[in-house]
Parts: sequence; structure tokens; C-alpha cells
Amino acid sequence: MYFSFVGLCLAAVIGLYFYNNPLKHGRWFMFRRLINWFPLGMTYAFLYMGRYNLAVSKNALGALMSKEDFGWIFAAGTVTYALSFLVNGPLVDKIGGKKGIIIAALGASCANIILGVLTYLVVTNQLRVKLVYAFSAIYALNMYFQSYGAVSIIKVTAYWFHVRERGVFGAIFGTLISFGVYFAFDWGQAIVDMTRVMPEGELGWLHVLIQRVFALKTRSVDATWAVFYIPAAILLFWALLDWWLIKDTPEEAHFAPFDTCDASSGQMQVELTTADLLKKVFGSPLMLLFASVELTAGVMRNGIMQWYTIFTGEVKQPGAEFFTAHWGLLLCLFGIIGGFAGGLISDKIFQSRRGPPAVLLCGFMFMMTIIMAATLFSSPVMVGAAAVLIVMAVTGVHSLMSGTAAADFGGRKATATCSGIVDGCVYLGSGVQSVSIGYLAGLSWQWWPIFLMPFALIGGLIAMRFWNALPAATRKYIAEVEQKKAAALAA
Repeated sequence: MYFSFVGLCLAAVIGLYFYNNPLKHGRWFMFRRLINWFPLGMTYAFLYMGRYNLAVSKNALGALMSKEDFGWIFAAGTVTYALSFLVNGPLVDKIGGKKGIIIAALGASCANIILGVLTYLVVTNQLRVKLVYAFSAIYALNMYFQSYGAVSIIKVTAYWFHVRERGVFGAIFGTLISFGVYFAFDWGQAIVDMTRVMPEGELGWLHVLIQRVFALKTRSVDATWAVFYIPAAILLFWALLDWWLIKDTPEEAHFAPFDTCDASSGQMQVELTTADLLKKVFGSPLMLLFASVELTAGVMRNGIMQWYTIFTGEVKQPGAEFFTAHWGLLLCLFGIIGGFAGGLISDKIFQSRRGPPAVLLCGFMFMMTIIMAATLFSSPVMVGAAAVLIVMAVTGVHSLMSGTAAADFGGRKATATCSGIVDGCVYLGSGVQSVSIGYLAGLSWQWWPIFLMPFALIGGLIAMRFWNALPAATRKYIAEVEQKKAAALAA
């Protein structure tokens, strides 16, 4: 039933995509652009499944992986992810997003297979190693390849979406992230449940199939390694579709050249070196502000997503079991709401300025962390609701900063570098919170929401610094549109 509901959400998102056509593109252009972003987006969603399956495996592995171990493993991966953009961003700007997303899918698939093999050997007592070291190294490799994903999808769509449409694309980007979270947590947990030696409840056809594939009737331990193998197989399927369907630019799909009115307008003939690309970020105060907001967003996003289920596993939440049982689904639905709220507010109310909705969403997160801190041990329902609403808001901020603002001001020529390094700061923030909360939660869970509070506030204060920011080409475009409207009314 829930899978059908998610399918309906996807259909609604596609419907909204076709409905929102401010530049009056032709029908075939809109359809061909869908053919481009849909496989890109679904690959990215399943990359998430192959990323956050670590959190699902943590609970399944029990004493084999402590909170502190999990914190260090996740931190190793996220820091690797963040630093990789210094290389991968300029590389994807040169080779194109299509090649980048295929590298991401194939590399992450291989890394997940290795994680599965390691888990199998450890769980079956064929190999005795301390998981924290081996997992840290392989998960870091996984996250290196994962880092190609976001920059590749943004690189391709920067050529296909006008700045005035990118708020809605940011919402689509947030939706794809939300689907990935759903796949990771709900599908991942379902895989863990289906690969138990002693399954609970009646077995469906898929359950029976998985039991046979992993030969569970002949085993004495749960096949937890399946939570790595299955995403790896799915990623290989989407890599094949990406190779077949994706075109890097409208021109490659036989459309006329399309000026998206971003920072590259009028400069598409300029060839940028790696040093030029990096200067686009580190030499731009505005880009550094975007990156700073994303660092706080990384603390908030993974500070909730990866720790809520661990918290509920240790501290029983009577009356709030629905949140734990459907964590991935709730993150998916509310992430979609957050992504569309931020994108539509930006495009429809603030003329595609990304700062105002980021300020509003950060302020909302700050209020939710206060509620969490006040009710952590007294109201499980309030804690669950606040956690879900924080993820809703932070998805909106993340899709606005990495998915739109960095691309707007970086321009098509430098989109991957700018979006990548800005997105990398999300994972620097994730690494900070992973180690910090892993330690603080060991002292008392009360420190969990208290630690998050200042980051929400700081993110909002930084976003206020670029409240009125717009690329020059976008300002010119908006002014021309307004002049045409005025002339039409005068006539």
C-alpha cells in the first residue's frame, strides 16, 4: 500500500513538472527533458539507498557496531565525500554529467558489493576484524563514488532548466532525495526483515524469493549482507538506462541552443581550467555563504535522519511507533513537501531568489529543535513530529542551495564544481554531527537536540546575507519580461 502511495507521489511530481512551464516550452522538449531527468534522478535516489543502508545495517548488526563506531564510519565516508568534490567537481564539468552519473552508479555498486562481502564474512565468523576500521575504509570508497551523483544530475539539468524554472527543479531534486531516503530506510529495513532466519508473519512472494536467493533455510545467521547487495544490483540497472537515455545538453537531443540566463550566459565560449573552476567557488564570497548554509544543513539533516531510529531503538517511544515503523516513508513525503515549498516560494514569490525561503526554513528548524529538546523524554509523538518537520525544512534548504543557488551563480560551465563543493559542505557538516552526536548521545540523549539548535539559527543568519542575490543575467531577463508586460498592458 505504501509503495503505491509513493508511486502516486511520483506521478503527482511529474504532473506538476508538466504543469509548471513558465517559458512555454514545446511538448516534445518537456517530454524529452523528463526522459533526461527521470533516470538521472532515480539513479541518484538509489545512490541514497546505497549510502544510508549503513544506518539500517547498524541496528541489524547490534553489538558488532556501537554508536561510536557508527559515528566514526559515517564520518569517514562523509568527509571523503566532501573532499572528493575538489577533484570530481572540475572533472564532471569537463567530462559531462552523463559520464559522471554512470561512474557514480558503477563505483557505488562495486563498493556496496565489497561491504556485503565483508559483512557476510564477519557475521558468519569466517573473518575476525574490528568492523570500525574495515567499514570506514570501504564506506569512504563508496562515498567517493557517491560524490559523482549530485554534481552530475545538477550538471545535466543546468543545461535543460532556465533559472526561472530551477526553483521547481530544486523541488524535483528534493523529491528525488526524499525517494532515496524512503528506499534506504523503508526498503532497507524490509530487506533486513526478509533476510532473517526466523521471519515474522506470513511470507509474501518477494519474501519467499529473497529467502531462496540467500539460501536462508540452510543458514543459522541472518543474511544482513543483503542490505548491501540489493542496492548494488539496482544501481547496475539504472547505470544501463543512463547510458541509453541521457543527453548532456538540449543540442545533443537535436534542439536549438537554450540560454538558461545563469552566470554563464554570454560566456559559453570561454574554456575554464581547473584553477578557474575552483576560483569560481573559493574566490566568490556569495558561493562561500551558500557553502556555509549547507554545512549547517548537513548537521541538521543527518543529525535527524541517521540518529532518530537509533534513538528510538534505545529509548522506547510508546504511542509513536508509527514514526519508527514508517520512518523512510515519512521522510519521503515530508521531504517532497519541503522541496516544493522552498522551490515554489523562491520562484513564485521571491523572483527566484534563494535566500528568503532558506531564512524562513532555517527559522522553522530552530523552533522544531527547541520543541524536541523540551519534549525528548516526555512526549514521543512531539519528538517524532518535530524530527520529521526538521527533515522537511532541511530538504527545502538543501535543494535550494546545492540544487539551484550554486548552479545559478556558478553557471552551466562551472555548475558541477560550484554545486559539488557547496554540496560537499553538507557532508562536512554530516561528519561533524556524526562524531559529535555519537559521543554526546553516549553521555545523554538530551544533548542530541541541544547540539542541533545553534546550527539551525546560524544557517538562517547566514542566509539573510544573500536575501536579495540574483545573477545579473536573471535580473536582466526579469526586467525584460516586466517591460513586455507593461508594454502589453499599455497597448
